[in-house]
Amino acid sequence: MAASVTPFLMFTGAAEEAMRFYVAIFPHAEILRLEKYGAGEPGAEGSVKRADFVVCGQKILCIDSPVPHAFGFTPAVSLFVECDTGPEQEELFQQLSTQGKVLMPLANYGFSTRFAWVDDRFGVSWQLNLK
Repeated sequence: MAASVTPFLMFTGAAEEAMRFYVAIFPHAEILRLEKYGAGEPGAEGSVKRADFVVCGQKILCIDSPVPHAFGFTPAVSLFVECDTGPEQEELFQQLSTQGKVLMPLANYGFSTRFAWVDDRFGVSWQLNLK
């Protein structure tokens, strides 16, 4: 039986930048592990072989794919964040939407009194809900 399920983000050269961005904007977030490709390994030297970080208590893994591929992130899979306060939600919305794409602006949508959905500048999709 499986022991856990962990979100896994595959980038094509921006894994470390994205991870450091997420850790910087979320309180109490931290990098647990950062392993990079060395000379002669399958990935570009210095790119992320594997990184583990924590956001809002959720462990997330990421890599820079050494294999070229014709796909990226899609909003069909997103990270759902429950915000405790309006100011916290607004700050995350501002940070995550800068150079990204707003899919649903901060508003009351009936199912939530205050909700937003954005793709950040790295293409990762985030749903921000006010508790």
